[in-house]
Amino acid sequence: MKNLSTAIKKLDKSDMLGLLLDFPLQCRAAQDLAAKANILFAQRDFRKIVFAGLGGSAIGADLVRSYLYFESKLPIQVVREYDLPAYVDSSTLVFIVSYSGNTEETLSAYHQAREKRASIIAVSCGGALRDNCRRDNVTFIEIPAGLPPRCSLGYLSIIPLCVLARLGLSKDVAVSIDRTITVLEDLKRNKLNPAIGLRDNVAKYVARKLFNKFAVIYSGSIHFDVVATRFRGQLNENSKSLASTHVFPEMNHNEIMGWEHPQKLFRNFLVIMLRDRGLHPRVNRRMDITREILSKEGVNVVEIYSQGEGLLARMFSLIYIGDFVSLYLAVLYGIDPTPVERVTYLKKKLAES
Repeated sequence: MKNLSTAIKKLDKSDMLGLLLDFPLQCRAAQDLAAKANILFAQRDFRKIVFAGLGGSAIGADLVRSYLYFESKLPIQVVREYDLPAYVDSSTLVFIVSYSGNTEETLSAYHQAREKRASIIAVSCGGALRDNCRRDNVTFIEIPAGLPPRCSLGYLSIIPLCVLARLGLSKDVAVSIDRTITVLEDLKRNKLNPAIGLRDNVAKYVARKLFNKFAVIYSGSIHFDVVATRFRGQLNENSKSLASTHVFPEMNHNEIMGWEHPQKLFRNFLVIMLRDRGLHPRVNRRMDITREILSKEGVNVVEIYSQGEGLLARMFSLIYIGDFVSLYLAVLYGIDPTPVERVTYLKKKLAES
């Protein structure tokens, strides 16, 4: 990775690196947008919260759900589908999230939420979703255009978190966001950017270990399942690389047995364990024992530890590290991390149907 900076300049034609470096600023901008948002519906006695979105537009919803696991007294569901569940009704707060505003599954969910008389908050940069909201007098929070949807995580997670706090459905998150931005800035300056050498750059180290390997990402199920999902998605879209995920303690009740065969393939796998000091102590012990078992089978395991003060900061720290891993792995494969031609092709063919 000696010539990494040169390789990034050559391959990263859409400036994914710049988007990653700007991410802390995006988180602050998201907080400002949420504070200015005009909520058009009268406050209701909400009993459920549902997010509708797909892909990069849904990962922010997963973060909200996972972050509020112990705090929210209302059930939070993320729907990645054309159809909303039957329980969505007038007592449901529905976030319709589509970065482009043209995601067909999400637009279908929007119309169903309207039919079910749910209270709707839409988050998007425009498209048909914005047009529908303006026509229907529905709350619409517009975010900046021009980003790959997966690079809008700050907007698509922090805006809903702040809005839920405004509605009295969660605690204020201002201090948590400040702590998050602090840890992201520190990681950017001192631990993740291309100027930091391999010895001190965890993202470079993990990317090098992952080169020509299949990533298996494990995390705790509470709070950090979303981090594992995000990591997998970034490896898929940025690195054009396959990966799988599972969570503790569930993994110990099934997948742990799968690490017996075929042994000849184990050298082609890398297990990444996402660790956090706030996990249930029995979960951390399970992760320790699982690492011992896998190591005895000859499976390579690396651990990445969360950083920062406060849960939100620790979650985002692991997400940020994973984002940089995916960028550096793309460079090792000699590819531009930004284009997603197969996704574009699929959407084009669907539009022709």
